[in-house]
Amino acid sequence: MKEWIARVARQREFMIFVIVAVVTVAMTFSSPHFLTTGNILALLLGLSIEAIVVVAMTNLMVSGGFDMSVGSVLAFTSATTATFLRMGMPVVFAVLIGLSFGAIIGLINGFFVAKVGLNPFVTTLSGLSLYRGLTLIITGGQNLAGLPRSFRAIGQPRFFGVQTPIIIALVLIILGDLLLRNSRFFRQFYYIGGNEKAARLSGIRVDRLKMLSYVLTGFFAAVAGVVMTSRLGAASVTAGTGMELRVITAVIIGGASLQGGEGSVLGSFLGILLMGLILNALNLLGVSVYWQTFVVGATLLTAVVIDRLGKLKNEGQLVLPRFRFARKTTE
Repeated sequence: MKEWIARVARQREFMIFVIVAVVTVAMTFSSPHFLTTGNILALLLGLSIEAIVVVAMTNLMVSGGFDMSVGSVLAFTSATTATFLRMGMPVVFAVLIGLSFGAIIGLINGFFVAKVGLNPFVTTLSGLSLYRGLTLIITGGQNLAGLPRSFRAIGQPRFFGVQTPIIIALVLIILGDLLLRNSRFFRQFYYIGGNEKAARLSGIRVDRLKMLSYVLTGFFAAVAGVVMTSRLGAASVTAGTGMELRVITAVIIGGASLQGGEGSVLGSFLGILLMGLILNALNLLGVSVYWQTFVVGATLLTAVVIDRLGKLKNEGQLVLPRFRFARKTTE
């Protein structure tokens, strides 16, 4: 039992869970409105859309890549789905088209990264502007409202008081974590991120799997876009703005490395939950909303620094100073 407890305590997820628990206890005493059913459900509802994207982003970063365009892909697929719905297309077909656009965009990103050899940052950063621009062209810079009631039934109903976006996010997180931990197929992404050359030599189809990871990321961004549009009853041209930074920050906090080979969906969810708790605490404590962007940036920088220091320590390149104090001897 002691060995099991020690092994659990060494896990990155356990440390994040402890921090989340400490923040929760501190806010319970600081604000009487924090630990209420309404506030907790509002917090989870606000995180649900980004939590959906976190599932695929974790898999992508485990394989050594990342995607800066997920926010723009969310907005673009949201706008295209709403446009087809307003044209009278059946809900099922409009949703399938929106999800297909997300998968196709992911395939394009994966092709340029895996086959052409472009840098993931440059490729997806250009996509961030490209798909945001297409969203503005499609919508004319205006939100698209007046969507059919049957479509709004995806994201607005409640089950036992819990809205469907929260349920969808939790189901995807549980499935994603189980598959990434236990599935032989998805374990290959760890091998690719850990040592791509060794993965190729062992017979793993690296290029195909890297492209698949980008396809999944684009698809999940589209799922998040459809769910968000259904919940709001309209497609917003500003949807997903800044999401990429928050999602990547959460994945890094959860234990993923920018070099790949590490991370878990559960850790990423705890990371995004921790960020949500911090921002929620700032709101309840009356801190100016302008500090929220600063907090996200500071959290990202801190997470990257911790990740880098951890890598250097594991490689033996980080030597912490040791201070020795001479003992006073008496003759």
